[in-house]
Amino acid sequence: MTLNPRQRRLLDVVRQRVTMSVEDLAQELDVTPQTVRRDVKLMEEAKLLARYHGGVGLPSSVENIDYSQRQVMNIDAKRSIANAVARQVPPGCSLLINIGTTTEEVARALAHHQGLHVVTNNLNVAAILADNPNCEVILAGGVVRGRDRGIVGEATIDFIRQFKVDIGIIGISSIEPDGTLRDFDPREVKVAQAIIEQSREVWLVADRDKFGRQALVRMAHVSQIDMLFTDARPPEALNRVLKEAHVKVIVAS
Repeated sequence: MTLNPRQRRLLDVVRQRVTMSVEDLAQELDVTPQTVRRDVKLMEEAKLLARYHGGVGLPSSVENIDYSQRQVMNIDAKRSIANAVARQVPPGCSLLINIGTTTEEVARALAHHQGLHVVTNNLNVAAILADNPNCEVILAGGVVRGRDRGIVGEATIDFIRQFKVDIGIIGISSIEPDGTLRDFDPREVKVAQAIIEQSREVWLVADRDKFGRQALVRMAHVSQIDMLFTDARPPEALNRVLKEAHVKVIVAS
């Protein structure tokens, strides 16, 4: 689902207030309650919001949004982030790239880079970069998740631990105000933790929807990353944590 400006503001308001009534949302957005109900219905179907007794809130954090929906969600923002990453990746370097729709956009943005050596547990990333004749692609073994072509499991972790790369590029499902990074699948989290351990620098790619979103499994903390690529200035509380951790933030235009 691609959000229009009103729907984007609605989502931001709910994230800030945790739960709100339809009437309060209508007043905050200066629209009718009927408009809010229509927007909430669409966003509920996309698993961005949920209706609770007495109001509207964020959905359960047990499951991620379907991969097919995530592929098109905020696609312009993801492409801007990917282009910003590609501008920072030097030719001839080694990369570890994990599962995620944003990291797949990064792979597309690297389509013409020279001399890259890429280790990945993402079949989609491997397929995209295999079209670049100047890029060596090394694919991790393990269990393939049919829903998104991610590769996970102990074999994947053991494989990744053979390498030490210049840059690890990771996506994430949730960045909490205190800087905690979370995702939904414990197997995916363990692979991402291995990528962090085996990377000399760690770059996090995350669009604004990840700020304050809820997810189940702790992966890491922003103090373990070096750069954050996003499409909007982080919320103030998170921004303070990023500054204290000396994380460089690049906001893609």
